[in-house]
Amino acid sequence: MNEEVSTKLELIRETLSQTEVQGVRLRGTDWFAWATAGASNTVLLTAETGVAELLVTGQDAWILTDEIEAQRLQDEELPTNFKLHINPWADPAARETFVRDATDGGKIISERPLSHLEQPIPHSLQQYKRVLLPSELERYRQIGQKASAAMTEVLQAAQPTWTEYQLAGAGAEALWTRGLHPAVTLVAGERRLPLYRHATPTAEKIGQQAMLVFCARGYGLYANLTRFVSFGKLADESAQLHRHVREIEAEVLSLCQSGTTLDTIYYRLAQAYEQHGFAHAIREHHQGGTTGYLAREIVATPLTKDFLTENMAIAWNPSIRGAKVEDTFVILKDGNLENLTFDPNFPSVEVAGRLRAVPLEK
Repeated sequence: MNEEVSTKLELIRETLSQTEVQGVRLRGTDWFAWATAGASNTVLLTAETGVAELLVTGQDAWILTDEIEAQRLQDEELPTNFKLHINPWADPAARETFVRDATDGGKIISERPLSHLEQPIPHSLQQYKRVLLPSELERYRQIGQKASAAMTEVLQAAQPTWTEYQLAGAGAEALWTRGLHPAVTLVAGERRLPLYRHATPTAEKIGQQAMLVFCARGYGLYANLTRFVSFGKLADESAQLHRHVREIEAEVLSLCQSGTTLDTIYYRLAQAYEQHGFAHAIREHHQGGTTGYLAREIVATPLTKDFLTENMAIAWNPSIRGAKVEDTFVILKDGNLENLTFDPNFPSVEVAGRLRAVPLEK
């Protein structure tokens, strides 16, 4: 952990030198986890910022927090590479005074600039965050396996009499049991499945089939996956919809090589939908993109010129009404894709040389 943090502090200080500013200030839960090798500043799960932030100068690296949080963070979260600055919880101005003194009142760059003295961080530092180091990839593998095991456990236990709330709650429990934050647990039962792409759960019973979606966070990294359960054999029409989305996804996964731009993938998706007879589907939901310390670091659109590189994580979610496919992959150095959220205990079929999940029939 300390070695990884040292590498990242070097990258941050390289940015300091290039931009000729006096400090880098990182507030978001995503950046905090990245810079600290997976530590968490999260208390309120829905917040984009946490109870601590980072300040890096040419000489020092500080964790800025208050008296409520400092001891727990020091005991349970933080690597030893950082100094700790603690301000009284009722005196946030004391932190700002410290930041001004530590940077000699100079300019600061931040991913969430809040004053005229702060500027946005450059694209080069954002790119560092999106490319995984070996130690990050190893943590990501752990998160993916835990998230997929939680998904399998819950859908194997699910019953048609469960409400969508119960299925989502069981999913959240399975994730928490494994030490993962249930950042997203979407559920659509039989009636709502063809109607909504982002189906937040309701008190309605799920009926004969259901979709469960996870965005599970551990060490700051997101494992994104979608699975389906059918109580009884899946109807031929539904099975055909799932075959369509798997074939559409296969064409996109084949493009996921270092140097491919995200707009290229978007246009290939649009073409694939049209070829399969669902030309409007690309307008009905975002298609995914790169992932990592955010559920989606960059969502692919016709205008996204950002390119893929090796050791970058991706999560596509092509969907049509009633069917969807989603897993989290990483682009390896040899150009192959590793499925971080594959569970051999969940049913799958081979599509274009890759095992892809199919609905669990009970």
